[in-house]
Amino acid sequence: MPTYEQFIQRHPAYAATSAIDSLRASDYGRLDASRQTYLDYTGGGLHADSQLREHVQMLSGKLLGNPHSVNPSSTATTELVEQARAAVLAYFNGTGAYTAIFTPNASGALKLVGESYPFAPGARLLLTADNHNSVNGMREFARAKGADLDYAPLTRPDLRIDMPAMDALLSAGEAGPPRLLAYPAQSNFSGVKHPLALIDAARAKGWQVLLDAAAFVPTNRLDLQLHSPDFVVMSFYKMFGYPTGVGCLLVRNEALASLRRPWFGGGTVNFATVQGQLHMLSAGEAGFEDGTLNYLGIPAVEIGLRHLQRVGIDTIQTRVHCLTDWLITQVLTLRHGNGRPMVRLYGPANMAQRGGTVTLNFYDPEGHLVDYRRIEELAAQVQISLRTGCFCNPGAGETAEGIDESDLRAGVAEAGTQINLPRFLQFLQQGSGKSAGAIRVSLGLASNFADVDRFLEFAAGFRDQTALTIGTVSFDIESCRVVRDGG
Repeated sequence: MPTYEQFIQRHPAYAATSAIDSLRASDYGRLDASRQTYLDYTGGGLHADSQLREHVQMLSGKLLGNPHSVNPSSTATTELVEQARAAVLAYFNGTGAYTAIFTPNASGALKLVGESYPFAPGARLLLTADNHNSVNGMREFARAKGADLDYAPLTRPDLRIDMPAMDALLSAGEAGPPRLLAYPAQSNFSGVKHPLALIDAARAKGWQVLLDAAAFVPTNRLDLQLHSPDFVVMSFYKMFGYPTGVGCLLVRNEALASLRRPWFGGGTVNFATVQGQLHMLSAGEAGFEDGTLNYLGIPAVEIGLRHLQRVGIDTIQTRVHCLTDWLITQVLTLRHGNGRPMVRLYGPANMAQRGGTVTLNFYDPEGHLVDYRRIEELAAQVQISLRTGCFCNPGAGETAEGIDESDLRAGVAEAGTQINLPRFLQFLQQGSGKSAGAIRVSLGLASNFADVDRFLEFAAGFRDQTALTIGTVSFDIESCRVVRDGG
């Protein structure tokens, strides 16, 4: 395998990120102490030990109660929550122009927009084929209210938004009724960074824009003064691991006034009556933060943001860029003895406008697809954490594999109400040989060269293994190399 020296020769900028190596030892020491290789940062970031210490110290020194009151413990909590809210707005440079609404996660933020957006006959929702299912789910709110729905396709093989098709969709239709475009800043399937310039282009044509920033902001800077979507959604655990159960919806103040909630509950109303069957929704973020917030967890968001600022988002981005480029370059050199490629990569084969998410599948010497579920099992044997499946992003996977509507309808017709991903995968493999899932390797803040090198050693172990015999392969934990071949 290529050496660290060869890596540094190709990526000299990596040396400037050496502070992360010290941080890994001090704050993420459990990675090396447990001899685990974590390659699932798109699934969830890792928390730093110092985040926990600071949070526990803060909780230990304060008496904090439910914030829906003005008693001393409630007031103390409210101050911490509002301090965290201000920190979020400052971090994304949205102070004064945006409202920050705390949610359980990015999916909760999307649901808030979907249920509250003024969809109606004549209104339009435009999605991209590359969207998380929580974004795709917004279409049900649009359909229920009679709005029109369109999907902008992706190009193959890079899986980027087809911009001529997108421009045509943005230009079509009347300019009067509400129109909403929703797309990801970075794909959670392919790692493609879709252009932030699309925000201004769409708004210039009279569209409001929802930006799914969940996969983007852990390793990239989002400045809301440079790019100003109407809605931004994110989950903080993907940025810095802790706390879980806290997400955010950032809303342009002008756009907030257009949202109309179809429901109210505790904490969201200034006035409600049973006898009169009336209610008055609270103004601003309070009208959208249902029930009791995760008021002990939210202060940890500010701690996490400070942690990212100390490390430096540009430093994180540089490290992830270097490691991802090396991973892609090396994995594409893997060949079976007969010269056939071992791996198929989905998305760009270079680092032009792409992040640290790499999705692939393994193929045997005869070109047969290797079951990604078996790859995950074998990775687990050697303490490698990666992710497999469709990653809640069916559109990107369907485009990557060339799965069309006829494939989908045939699969549903065969399985009926029992349809699920494993059944659909089996149907595809028996019929067309296509895949409905893949293997995702993703890098983040605490990643280093050894993590990538270990995965490459693991991947090389499948050389000349067939799709049938790979089920009998085992690996040596030290080297990640095959120690027993199937017959």
